[in-house]
Amino acid sequence: MQDWTELYKELAEKIKSNVKGVKWIDLWNSQVYNLEGEHPFPAPAVFLAFRSNRMDDAGLKVQKVELQVDVFLFYETFLDTYHGAYNQEQALEFLETLSQLNRIFHGSDGKSYSSMRRLSFSPVDTGGAGNLYSVTYSCQLMDYSAADEIEEGTFSDLTIEPKEVFIVET
Repeated sequence: MQDWTELYKELAEKIKSNVKGVKWIDLWNSQVYNLEGEHPFPAPAVFLAFRSNRMDDAGLKVQKVELQVDVFLFYETFLDTYHGAYNQEQALEFLETLSQLNRIFHGSDGKSYSSMRRLSFSPVDTGGAGNLYSVTYSCQLMDYSAADEIEEGTFSDLTIEPKEVFIVET
């Protein structure tokens, strides 16, 4: 992994390609608590947040990182989830979206990470009409972001001279 941007883009692409109905993918910045002051976004929305759980040096300016990935699913609905509600099926679609997210992340590997596994999930109180769930995953990655970049190049004025080789059989 060279770049946090690439990790975010890889995870966002997995969501976009594999989770039906998600209309917004973004980095988490407590957007759901500031809906009046933020740019509005359509729901269902998925937000990603990253934090390190552990970092170990793996070489000069290289670290092995145990990364925590928090996936927030915001699903705005005024429908009823209680048993027997006429619109219960539509109201519970956010649970299917949680399952779809878990199918693509739990046990997955990518170009930027490996060994993704789910650690926990829980509802988050929003105080409004939206359902917000947080799903926490852990994965491993190698962070080369501080390492010196090595440039590829070519040699100029290089000549290879053939030499005779004698093989002595004994």
